[in-house]
Amino acid sequence: MSSFFNNPASSLLGIDDIMKQDKKESSINIENNIVENTAVNDNNLSKQERLDRLKASFAECNKCGLASTRTNIVFGSGNAETRLMFIGEGPGADEDAQGLPFVGRSGQLLTKMINAMGLSRQQVYIANIVKCRPPANRDPLMEEAQACIGYLRSQIQIINPEIIVCLGSISLNFLLQPEGKVKLGISKLRGTWQDFYGYKVLPTFHPAYLLRNPSKKREAWQDLQVVMKELGLEVPKSSE
Repeated sequence: MSSFFNNPASSLLGIDDIMKQDKKESSINIENNIVENTAVNDNNLSKQERLDRLKASFAECNKCGLASTRTNIVFGSGNAETRLMFIGEGPGADEDAQGLPFVGRSGQLLTKMINAMGLSRQQVYIANIVKCRPPANRDPLMEEAQACIGYLRSQIQIINPEIIVCLGSISLNFLLQPEGKVKLGISKLRGTWQDFYGYKVLPTFHPAYLLRNPSKKREAWQDLQVVMKELGLEVPKSSE
């Protein structure tokens, strides 16, 4: 197996690393909207088994109005053992139809972005702030995001990635500022490290924004190279 998946805690971790890992899990657990589910903390199960149980636990979720208009819940997809997680804002029409994240035009671009890093979609994990499609692809409402954020935090806790890439300002704001106290600007913060309970978070532009503004692709690629360097991945000499 590729060393890219060398993420789970093991005897190879030093005491400082283990303490940091424990701090991340205990910190994210204190949030009052973390999902109370035995699957999250059952270390006798594999990460994928824990994700599967979490997914099954809200198969009939009706915590917000999006439940009445969805076709499918879009839980997330990818490798549960990954070191790298991407988080978008919410499903679109194609995602709602297929029950998978980022499968439309934006998803095709995201796949190319991941491939440019020398990775495949099967080597990372992709999820969204909300699991159900907002009507007409509008932005998620505050109450919708708050109803769903506990599931995302549980996914993060299970996967325990080294790095989270937030795709766009909506993802960034609802992950780091779920109560909406401060408006975080993606243009200002993109490419700079942020903190989420000890997890390294790097914001960049959403693929949909890049489709509308192709001149920004270079900046997004620069952001991804920051992630690659942090993960120890080879960065191409050319920045094109």
